Amino acid sequence: MLIGSYTPWLVVVSFLVAVLASFTALDMASRVTTAATRRSTWLWLIGGGGAMGLGIWSMHFIGMLAFQLPIPLGYALGLTTVSLLAAVASSIFALWLVSRPTLPHGRLVLGAVLMGSGIASMHYLGMAALYMQPGIDYHAGWVALSLLIAVAASWAALYIAFRLRSSHRRLRDRIAPALVLGAAIVGMHYTGMAAARFPAGSLCGAAAGDGLQAQWLALVVLVLTIAILAIVLIVSWLDQRMEAQLLRLRNTDLTSSLDDAQAELTQAALHDPLTRLPNRRLLQQRIEQALAEAEQRGSRFAVMFMDLDGFKQVNDAYGHQTGDALLVAVADRTRKLLRPADMLARLGGDEFVLVVPIENDEDVATLASRIIQTVGREPLLPHQDLQVTASIGIAICPDHAASERQLMAFADAAMYQAKEAGRNAYVRFADWMNDSAEQQFQLLADLRRAIGTEQLFLHYQPKTRVAGQSVSGAEALIRWRHPQQGLIPPDRFIRLAERSGVINDIGRWALNEACRQLRVWHDAGHDGWTVSVNLSPIQFASPTLLHEVREALKTHHLQPRRLILEITESAVMRDTEASLTLLQAMAVLGVGISIDDFGTGYSSLLYLKRLPATEIKIDHAFVRDLENSSEDVVIVSAIVALGHALDMDIVAEGVETAGQRAYLERLGCDYLQGYLLGRPMDPERFMQLHDLPRPRVEVAAGWKTQAPAQGQARPGASAG
Repeated sequence: MLIGSYTPWLVVVSFLVAVLASFTALDMASRVTTAATRRSTWLWLIGGGGAMGLGIWSMHFIGMLAFQLPIPLGYALGLTTVSLLAAVASSIFALWLVSRPTLPHGRLVLGAVLMGSGIASMHYLGMAALYMQPGIDYHAGWVALSLLIAVAASWAALYIAFRLRSSHRRLRDRIAPALVLGAAIVGMHYTGMAAARFPAGSLCGAAAGDGLQAQWLALVVLVLTIAILAIVLIVSWLDQRMEAQLLRLRNTDLTSSLDDAQAELTQAALHDPLTRLPNRRLLQQRIEQALAEAEQRGSRFAVMFMDLDGFKQVNDAYGHQTGDALLVAVADRTRKLLRPADMLARLGGDEFVLVVPIENDEDVATLASRIIQTVGREPLLPHQDLQVTASIGIAICPDHAASERQLMAFADAAMYQAKEAGRNAYVRFADWMNDSAEQQFQLLADLRRAIGTEQLFLHYQPKTRVAGQSVSGAEALIRWRHPQQGLIPPDRFIRLAERSGVINDIGRWALNEACRQLRVWHDAGHDGWTVSVNLSPIQFASPTLLHEVREALKTHHLQPRRLILEITESAVMRDTEASLTLLQAMAVLGVGISIDDFGTGYSSLLYLKRLPATEIKIDHAFVRDLENSSEDVVIVSAIVALGHALDMDIVAEGVETAGQRAYLERLGCDYLQGYLLGRPMDPERFMQLHDLPRPRVEVAAGWKTQAPAQGQARPGASAG
C-alpha cells in the first residue's frame, strides 16, 4: 500500500480558495437576484456560476496537488476538463435555484442532492484523471461519508445563499457564512481523499503519457483561479457601488419630489385653487394678526364681506366654466384696487372677504364704492355680455367687535342687509342687525327638540370602487326637515350646533343611526359595504367618542373595519398629540380613519405619516378644475402618490363630469364620490339602486352635471 502525504501550505491554500469560492457564491446569489434586467440576470448567472465553479474545482485541484505519493503524478486533460465542467454546472444550477422566488423544503433537498452529486462527481472524476494502475481502491464507508458531506454542504450553501440573496448587508457580514461553507467543501474533499487506497506498486498512467504535469500546472491553476475570483468580486463591488450611487440619486429625487409636494400642499392649504387668493384659513390668520396689531397699536381695520348678485343665474345659463372665469375676473379687478397692506380672500362660491387697515370711516366707504363700481361697470369677460353686481357688508374692529368670529358674522349680517336693501350696495354693520340672534336661539331650541325625532334623518351618497366600478358603501349625510321652515341646509344648523355644543348629541345620534342602517344592509346580503360618518371637530375632541364608537359597533354587531370615521385634517392638526392618541386607539379598535378635505387645511407630511389613517379624501376643490388646470392635476397626482406610499386608499369627492372621473381613474384614485356617480338619497332608494351589480354607464364626452341650486347643501356636508 502506497502511503501518501500532504504539503501543509497547499492544504491551507486549498482552504482559502474554498472560502473565497464560497464568498463569491454568496455575493453572486445577491447579484443574480437583484439584477435589473433579464439579460443582466443571465450574465451574472453564467459568469458568477463559472467563477464559483472554477473556485470549487481549483480547491479540489490544489488539494490534489497537496497530496504526495512516492511516485510521479499527472492528470489526464480530458477527465480534468470534465471535472471542471461538473463543478461549473453544479454552481450555475445552485445560483439558478436560489434566484427562484421561493425555495420550499422539498426543492431545497432535491437541489442539495443534485449539487452534492455534481461536486462529488467533480472530485472522483479528478481522482480518475490520475489513471492509476492498478486502479484506486476506495473505502466504502469513507466514500459514503464524503457523499453525505457533499450533500450537507450543498444544502447549507443553498439555504444560506437563499437567505442572504436579497440582503443589503455589508460584504464583511458574509465572511462567517463563507468560512462555514468553505470548511464544509474542504471537509468533503479530504474525506474523499481519505477513502482512496493506493496498492503497492501502483503507477500513475497520466504522468507517463500526455497528462498534465503537476509541478507547473499547480502555479498556473492557483494564479488563474485567484485572479478570476478577484476580478468577479471586484466587478460585483463596483456594480454594488454603482447601485448605491443610483439609489442615492433616486433618494435625492424622491426627497426633492416630497419637498415639491409639501410646497404644493402648503400652497393648496392656504390658497383658493381657482383664483389663487388666500382661503379661509389664511384669512383667519390675517384677521388674528390684525387683531393683535390693533390691540398693541390702537389701530383700526375693517372686514368687508362681498357676495356677487346674480352669480347663480350665470352658472345656470352659461355653465360652471364661464362662472369660474367670471370669479377670476372679479378677483383680478378687485385686487387692482387694493394697497399692499390690504388682503383679499375667497371663502368659496361667490363669497369674498377683504381685510383693510383704515384711518377713518371714509376710507372703507370709498373702497367699497370703488369695488362696486369696478365690478359692475362693464362686462367682465371678453366676447360675453355678462355683468354682475356686488353686495358688501362691513364690520370694523374695534367699533363693532374684537374677535375674528364676531367680525366675520357681523360683516356677513351686514352683507345680507345690503342684499335685502336692493343689492349692488354696501352696508355697514349696526347693532339692530343683531336682532336675528333671537331667531338663532329659536332655531337652536327647535334643533334640540328635533334630535331623536323623524325631523333629523340621514341620506347616503354612494362610494364607488374604481377597480370593478362597484359600490363599496356610502357616506352618511345628515338632513333636517323643520316642521315650519322645511329642509334646512346642513351648513346653517351644523354651525349653530357646533357653537352651542349640541353637535355632540347630534353626532352620537348620527353614528348610531348609520351603524343601524349598515346592519340592515348587511342582513340584506351586502356584508361588504362600509359606511363613512363625518366627525365634527367638537365631537372629535369629546372624551367619550371612543366609548360611543365601541358601543355603536357592539349594539349593531358590526365589524369595526366596516365603519369609517371622517375627520378633517384641520381638526387633527389643532392638537396633534391628542389627535394621534385618539386615532391610534381607533386604529387598535379596527375602525377605518379617513382624512377628509385633504389639501384644504395645513397639511404636515411629518404628522401625516404618523397618523394611523386608512384613506385620504381629496377635496372637491381640486377635482372641479381637473380638466382645465394642470396645477390641479399635479396636486392630485402628488396626493395620490403620497397616500399610496403611506399605504392609504385615495377617495376623490365632488366628481360631476365624465372627464373628471377619467382623470381621477388615470391618476390612480381608489374610490370616487360625486353627483356623476350618485346623489345623496334615503336608505330605501339607495338599496333599490345598488341592490344588484350594474354595468358602468358611459357618459358622453363634454357632458357636465348641473350644479346644485344655491343654498342646497353640497354632498359631504354633515354633522355626524
